[in-house]
Amino acid sequence: MQTIGFDNNKYIQLQSQKIQERISSFGGKLYLEFGGKLFDDYHASRVLPGFKPDSKIHMLLSMKDDAETIIVVSASAIEQNKIRGDLGITYDMDTLRLIDTFAEIGILIGGVVITQYMRQPSVDAFIKRLENLGIRVYRHYPIEGYPTNVPKIVSENGYGKNEYVETTKPLVVVTAPGPGSGKMATCLSQLYHDHIRGIKAGYAKFETFPVWNLPLRHPVNMAYEAATIDLNDVNMIDPYHLEATGITAVNYNRDVEIFPVLRAIFEKIYGTCPYKSPTDMGVNMAGYCITDNDVVCRASKMEIIRRYYDTLCRKRNGIADAEEIYKAELIMNQVGIDTSFRQVVRFALEKAESTGDPAAAIELPDGTVVTGKTSNLMGPAAAALLNALKKLGGINDEFLLLPPVVIEPLQKLKIENLGNQNPRLHADEILMALAISATTNPVAALAMEQLHKLRGCQAHISVIVSNVDKNIYRKLGMDLTCEPIYESKKFFHR
Repeated sequence: MQTIGFDNNKYIQLQSQKIQERISSFGGKLYLEFGGKLFDDYHASRVLPGFKPDSKIHMLLSMKDDAETIIVVSASAIEQNKIRGDLGITYDMDTLRLIDTFAEIGILIGGVVITQYMRQPSVDAFIKRLENLGIRVYRHYPIEGYPTNVPKIVSENGYGKNEYVETTKPLVVVTAPGPGSGKMATCLSQLYHDHIRGIKAGYAKFETFPVWNLPLRHPVNMAYEAATIDLNDVNMIDPYHLEATGITAVNYNRDVEIFPVLRAIFEKIYGTCPYKSPTDMGVNMAGYCITDNDVVCRASKMEIIRRYYDTLCRKRNGIADAEEIYKAELIMNQVGIDTSFRQVVRFALEKAESTGDPAAAIELPDGTVVTGKTSNLMGPAAAALLNALKKLGGINDEFLLLPPVVIEPLQKLKIENLGNQNPRLHADEILMALAISATTNPVAALAMEQLHKLRGCQAHISVIVSNVDKNIYRKLGMDLTCEPIYESKKFFHR
């Protein structure tokens, strides 16, 4: 069992209450910008053990009858085929996934807003697809001088050019597949149009991180910096909040830097700004729900190292630069850790050195570490997975869960019929073979019963593994890191 450091039920209760209070304070209508991930906040679940990835949705479901959503995606993200790293799908596909998920849980979809729209052909194709599916689409255009030319922004030639999303519910959740989509600008554009129409409405921001009422250098907040290295986000003390209230609060540089502009936009629309600081705009209650500081500190340090390895691998693939690695190393130094804090790294590297081939290690819930080596039958990710299931099920290490007579026909199929060059089985193939064997083999069935115990386990592999293996580990809830090297010297990797 994963050690818990966060009270999820308390969080849902406090967060719902806070949002309701904010709706009331603005006269009954609120545009709530949702930062981070709405449905699958795996980062929060890793650094706050006990936080469920779908906590925010459960919180929204408690206000289901009063809520609707606007999904925002930038035209540039569609044009560049930007990928959501934790799910491995493009932003346009994730937009469709978000629509499906909202529909399944019964939350009204107000529409999709395309920001920075400039009639890009690929974007027009996506818009047509959405409209053919019956989804309302709204275009928001670039504004010259944004975000500093406030008179231009708050005018017919600024927000006035944007298409207005007609909403009917007191709470309008504005979300997106990822950062940089234009959620805040969409909220402010809506406020401008509502004001012209005589509709009272307000704006608030729901960001889980950084946690405003934790110390600046707390590992939870440092893990947020590690997660946003590519965005150049830096945590800082909110000077506006300190000046207005005398209370020290943590925010991040982009919100602090944009606040004077945001305040000026509010004043231009309403004549006054309802907020004294960027922290004041937030409704985050996560800091009040931490029950074990030691647990969340350790989990956050693990996440910082995981992000470091992710940055190394992204640089190896040409999608990160040396500056990002330096920043990741600096964050590790600031919290007093190095890669040795993550003990699976040492086990995987030692196994690789002793065998001369790629190897993997998995740390089980009780702290035991099992390893897996490369063989003629399977890769290290698959081998470590089988060994972990045997250990968890109390199965003798010498027992072959999948003997060669089961594996070899699969290898023959891969090579002779499916055109693969690598005969070794991946983690997904091993699990399917194990599931089939479980129908006649009670020991294999026992191993299958252990799969849920892998959630929250740490894993490391001495090479960059295939996306297939990465996805299986992710779906099982394991936190995987890899050394930034490939097993082969080929230029193309799946």
